[in-house]
Amino acid sequence: MEHSSPQNSNKFGNWFKTSITARMLMVGFLVLILLIPLAFIDNLILERSHRQDEVVDEINDKWGSDVLVYGPMVKLPYKTYSETKTYHEPTKTYIKEIQTHINYAYIFPEELAVDTKVTSKSLKRNNYESAVFTTNMSFSGQFSQIDLLKKDIKNEDIIWDKAKLLIKTSNLKGIKNEIIASINDHPYPFETIADNSNEYSGSLDGLETSFLTEKDFSKELITSFKLEMNFNGSKSIKIIPVGKTTKMSMTSNWANPSFTGNYLPDDETKEITPQGFKANWKILHINRPFSQEYLNKVPVLKKFAFGTDFIVLVDQYQKSQRSSKYGFLVIGLTFLIFFLIQTLSKISIHPFQYLMIGLALTMFYTLLISISEHSTFLKAYLIAGISVIGLITLYSKTILKSTKFSIFIGLSLTLLYTFIYVIIQLENYALLVGSIGLFLILASVMFISRKIDWNHD
Repeated sequence: MEHSSPQNSNKFGNWFKTSITARMLMVGFLVLILLIPLAFIDNLILERSHRQDEVVDEINDKWGSDVLVYGPMVKLPYKTYSETKTYHEPTKTYIKEIQTHINYAYIFPEELAVDTKVTSKSLKRNNYESAVFTTNMSFSGQFSQIDLLKKDIKNEDIIWDKAKLLIKTSNLKGIKNEIIASINDHPYPFETIADNSNEYSGSLDGLETSFLTEKDFSKELITSFKLEMNFNGSKSIKIIPVGKTTKMSMTSNWANPSFTGNYLPDDETKEITPQGFKANWKILHINRPFSQEYLNKVPVLKKFAFGTDFIVLVDQYQKSQRSSKYGFLVIGLTFLIFFLIQTLSKISIHPFQYLMIGLALTMFYTLLISISEHSTFLKAYLIAGISVIGLITLYSKTILKSTKFSIFIGLSLTLLYTFIYVIIQLENYALLVGSIGLFLILASVMFISRKIDWNHD
């Protein structure tokens, strides 16, 4: 049996300590090992982000959900007929039987104006925050004289005295007032529809009035209406432009609105200030691809809704996740700096010391995410960055026995973290700035490493 001699062991130890190739392999292996804690940190950030979404949804569910109003519209019954033939054996003839069916036409208003006043605030639970609001929505408008002959429905088949006014909404729970429609100056209270599954295939709940009287609604009348709806809600306020001409105005104390949906407000009248915003919309029937009358079922038109999102811009998780994506780059470049210093100055750095430096770099991200939940992202980034840079700078002074080298490492890390912060803040120019920065880093490494004798192994 052969045994390795102490001389061979010493040769391998000396080669491992002095060989540039061995040091490069060791540094590369440690970088790969440190990808494991970086992956755990990514999962932690994702978990905290999901937890935030859950808490916000819970707050919104108790206060009130998003507000979507579809209507008002006239629900007008009409008769249709079907004929059946039954063979009568004794007389050897067919007996005709006419059956009458009641269907409904849904007519949208000629004009619809919605004045929306919103009072917003933030609700907090622990470290999480949600935007909620109370809104007053005033609806007014008119229905033109109804003519369903173009739908092959005769006037004598329309049951005019059974017409109702109908509204669909997403936030039945959040309604905070008795809704009473004033139709030609006569009041008609709304009531919840117990089961509207046969008339509407969407997810909205329905409210409708009692039967409209002939003096307020008939084929000869132009019917005007007014009504108010007060909601507790969250996330968004939207309407569907059912009027042949639909206008909406919205005022709020919310300083960060996000106008959403199929139509944007008028740029000339829109105002956004730190104290709130004002916005106006006007949509004509030619701007939307649906008609004013429908038979049998209320059409699902939610995709044509428009309005405003009220969302707290909590982006610390997104920014923390973006910064953690650069963890591999930070660890790799930091190890490269130590490797170059070690190679050029002939200072010995133990693999354990590389590992401690790498773990200190990964701690930056756990500090960042934990502090940012209690403060702004900028403050969290500064605290985490200063802590980690200070720790590595002091540790490198102990390793390298040189104030000059430790200051150089501290400055290099400061520039690197500053560079990453700038990239995180940029959106349109992130790729451009990142590419230029990496090019400059590569050029610097090439310039510094030109003095290394790579043939010495």
